[in-house]
Amino acid sequence: MSLETTLTADMKAAMKSGDKVRLNIIRQLRSKIKDAQIEKGDALTDEDVMVILKRAAKQGKDAIQQFRDGGRDDRADEEQAELDIIESYLPEQLGKDEIVKIVAGVVEQTGATSMQDMGKVMGAVMAKLKGQADGKLVQQVVRETLTAL
Repeated sequence: MSLETTLTADMKAAMKSGDKVRLNIIRQLRSKIKDAQIEKGDALTDEDVMVILKRAAKQGKDAIQQFRDGGRDDRADEEQAELDIIESYLPEQLGKDEIVKIVAGVVEQTGATSMQDMGKVMGAVMAKLKGQADGKLVQQVVRETLTAL
């Protein structure tokens, strides 16, 4: 079942159960997907939909940080609830330990020896992970690994 179909089914279930928060989030996501379809002029693949969901999750994380920095914990908690719904449609994220192992393998594979090789290593690692890890965490691990060489 495609992500779009899953979102539609979950939207119907949220309507029936009266879950207004989930319903609103799914409607927003479907709207973004529809906009992207119109812009593309063709049906979206699951990978295209995944990109839209990741972008929405990133925006949610940024909003949470801004609300926390501004002392608006009530709004940050609301955004967190919305982010949890969005993340339920994303693949499971890898932990730092798994990322460290992958980065070590890529560093060995590419022959990276210093921070000057960061771009080469980041590109290879991100290609391997394909959305399974947060880019900031990957960057942090790569930076730590390369500075330790």
